[in-house]
Amino acid sequence: MTKGIGGSSAAVELADIGAWTDQAAPISPAERQTRLDEARHLTSAMGADALLVNAGTSLDYFAGISWGASERLLALVLPRNGRPIIVCPVFERGSLEAELRIEADLRLWEEDEDPYALVIDALRQSGGTTLALDPAASFAIHTGLKQTGANIDIRDAGSVIDGCRSCKSPAELALMQQAKSMTLEVHRHAARILAPGITTTEVKRFIDQAHRAIGADNGSTFCIVQFGRATAYPHGLPGEQRLQEGDMVLIDTGCRVQGYHSDITRSYVFGTPTAEQRKVWALEQEAQQAAFDAVKPGLPCHAADDAARAVLVKAGLGPDYKLPGLPHRTGHGIGLAIHEAPYLVRGNRTPLAPGMCFSNEPMIVIPDQFGIRLEDHFYVTETGAAWFTRPSPSIDAPFG
Repeated sequence: MTKGIGGSSAAVELADIGAWTDQAAPISPAERQTRLDEARHLTSAMGADALLVNAGTSLDYFAGISWGASERLLALVLPRNGRPIIVCPVFERGSLEAELRIEADLRLWEEDEDPYALVIDALRQSGGTTLALDPAASFAIHTGLKQTGANIDIRDAGSVIDGCRSCKSPAELALMQQAKSMTLEVHRHAARILAPGITTTEVKRFIDQAHRAIGADNGSTFCIVQFGRATAYPHGLPGEQRLQEGDMVLIDTGCRVQGYHSDITRSYVFGTPTAEQRKVWALEQEAQQAAFDAVKPGLPCHAADDAARAVLVKAGLGPDYKLPGLPHRTGHGIGLAIHEAPYLVRGNRTPLAPGMCFSNEPMIVIPDQFGIRLEDHFYVTETGAAWFTRPSPSIDAPFG
């Protein structure tokens, strides 16, 4: 039996999990002010007079408001000069003020009023007519602004949002480190509850309970558990599976700490690995390390993807996205969103820069047999890359 796999129970492992004690500090008011200042600078650089940030992860980033987007407009209007403005339904004022983490003017609207008119008024008061719109905003927001009849120029604010969010501060890195360390600990406990006949549903339930016990914001943000043939599909197959001796196990899960995400995958065998499973697992490990080693500030993001694929092609897999091989990009950015720009993918020439954070997961799929994904995250340093979590050391001892 693979070391660290099986031999325990959900009850025993949950009892062994305590609340995380090494708590990262929250984002400070001073850091939020720095973010607003940078957003103003980038808004001005793109020739816009104000920035509109819709509800979602970017509003959380700038203002500390963690609400998701809905049909009711909740948005930050940030003029190049002057105080930030929050446009919000009147009946949500109390909830808004309880969560708002910046000094801002409130522009409130009743259910039968047009919130977009408030945005236009704010833009005009800033002395401009050009609005940079959050790229995550729905088309309905663009339509609502245009239907006011105002003569305004609406531009894509992607350069502003990504310019602010892509490189993480030390405080953000600390929050992400906590989330990832917690999830890796949950992985270790989940591996120990495996037994013949256990279902994927039972394992998912345990992982959610474990994330809650260890102190994640709201349990698991997501959880993929696949056994055997189902591991050959990057995001699994529908339905429930029961674990059998010799099955490949793939568990991909994460949590949030003060909004910041983890997302870690482990692959191992329940029982004794076959020669083929060993070979592919070792190749996956080599590809993951090659992507990590390729990271240098100033190089394009695709350099990491190129390096991982070169390992696989040399071993006779692929090429490109062909199977057996790697069917998707090598990694994604991560922060307040679990997938965010930039991406480690062919053709992405965005220069790697200190503070950027990525998943590293060059999954290998052997069609209709099994798949192996080892996913850890790293951040870019002044000289290369640094792991948030230690990669899985071997197929025989996946947790050391």
